[in-house]
Amino acid sequence: MQAATKERAERVMEVVHNRGQQLRTRVAVAAAILVCFGAMLGWPLTLGWFALYCVVQAVEQTVFTVERTPRIAMHPWGSQLLLGFVSLNTTIFGALAFAWPLISGPWGVANAAFLLAGAMLSVVLTTQASRTVFAFSIGPLVAYVAAIPFLGLAVGCAPVTAMDLGIGGAMLVVFSLRVWSEAARMRRGEAQAREELERKRREAESAVAAKSAFVAVVSHELRTPISAILAGAEAIERTAEGAQKGNARLIADAGAMMRILLNDLLDLAKLDAGRMAVESIPYDYRGLIADQMRFWRAEARKKGLRLVLSGSASAPAAIVSDPTRLRQIINNLLSNAIKFTTDGAVSVSMATTAMAEGRVALTLAIQDTGPGMTPEQILRLFTAFEQGDASTARRHGGTGLGLVISRELARLMGGDILVASTAGEGSRFTVTLEADLATPEALTAPPPEAEATPRAFSVLIADDHEINRRAISLMLEPAGAAITSAASGTEALERLAAQAFDIVLMDVHMPDMNGQEVTRRLRATPGPNQTTPVVAVTGSTSEGDVANCLAAGMSDWVAKPIDAGELYAAIERQLDETEPQAVAKSA
Repeated sequence: MQAATKERAERVMEVVHNRGQQLRTRVAVAAAILVCFGAMLGWPLTLGWFALYCVVQAVEQTVFTVERTPRIAMHPWGSQLLLGFVSLNTTIFGALAFAWPLISGPWGVANAAFLLAGAMLSVVLTTQASRTVFAFSIGPLVAYVAAIPFLGLAVGCAPVTAMDLGIGGAMLVVFSLRVWSEAARMRRGEAQAREELERKRREAESAVAAKSAFVAVVSHELRTPISAILAGAEAIERTAEGAQKGNARLIADAGAMMRILLNDLLDLAKLDAGRMAVESIPYDYRGLIADQMRFWRAEARKKGLRLVLSGSASAPAAIVSDPTRLRQIINNLLSNAIKFTTDGAVSVSMATTAMAEGRVALTLAIQDTGPGMTPEQILRLFTAFEQGDASTARRHGGTGLGLVISRELARLMGGDILVASTAGEGSRFTVTLEADLATPEALTAPPPEAEATPRAFSVLIADDHEINRRAISLMLEPAGAAITSAASGTEALERLAAQAFDIVLMDVHMPDMNGQEVTRRLRATPGPNQTTPVVAVTGSTSEGDVANCLAAGMSDWVAKPIDAGELYAAIERQLDETEPQAVAKSA
């Protein structure tokens, strides 16, 4: 019952809204009839008709105000009241048609028919939202049309003319009903199409959300063994000799490759979900490109390739954009160029075009002397998981995501990546970006290099995965850290209440109580570690995730899979701000 009442109220409010939008048109049409035919029909008659018509419009608008309409629509008599105004409206409007035959005789009958035909067409076009409103609107006009032949006989029309008027009127009514029915059908089809599109949009959003959730879960689980592989390989390499040291380095390289592939998958998922963000900070643009050239020069030298940079002298020293994402793009393109080039050179050329208001258009072109590509290969180049040919993955590895991600990142930064290549003649990838110029003074000083190992300190490692706890312990043992572990959020709170620590490494995702909630409780409860730095250890490193960690009271964060250098740097940042507590006490 309530659902039916709500549906009726919604229909009433929709009709009222539509009629409110059509008010000016109705009054304008009536005013045009007054001006055009007032002299012919007589001003007293037409002025009286126009005044009555306007009074009905004013009363309707007064009754159905924005404030009153919702209350009126909820009552059963609300729809009847509205339909009464609708019927009265067309009754008054069509009544003027009877003045023409009475004043002008048989010729006036034609004018009456034209007026009623126009009124019926207007009703057909403006009442498609409701069959009931259409019936009450057109009903008085149908009655007038049916009366036209009899009115014609009364003013002297021949019987055959009256019969023609009756046939024409019937055809007009049938035509109006047919047009309204077809228009209503099309309107319903359009509404159904919109609903179907909305349903598909919701399904697509749900699919993207499900995929993102799946990728997040899988990445969290994969980061744990990758962290262990990297930590274990590093620990073995420190003590191994000869061939064993080489084997440990091989394991570490494989773990680093797994981490890169995992990061590519996560970046692609973020881009698909529209969650990838780029930052805008001032940085040394020329220095960034020079660093990447130095990084890849050794790899190029191993293959006997020349790595050439040109145009850097004319490039701006400092710009405002995202240095991390630009470095990711350049690394992908240089990696591909060196990977697929067996002899010759890989060249990077820089160009700059000044724009308005301190902005510049930057162009970076990476040219290789490799095998080049066919037009068919170029078409597949920016498709996820596609590579140049079937042998690419077998010979060179990779997922085929690097170029896809790079182009999307370039577009997020206001640019694009273009490719030109001919089979047998090498390839040229051109990165275009827009950026604001920055003054050298705006550049922040680079952070100092992290020490090989941080100084002695006491640490609580809170993580529900034993592999993660062991991996972090392997990284921190060379520093002489006093390590205590907790396998859950509850256990972490118990240990934090019983013993003071210099720092806490807190896994964000734990089943019984997540790291953010543990930190909130730690900060809210007086105890030996209420102000102890808490470093979040997390696989979720988006801007929003990091902000949530900091808002919960955490001091810093490191990403999984854990890199020893990044972990040491985070610990050093926090220890620089606080003097060691537990080690000092134990001494």
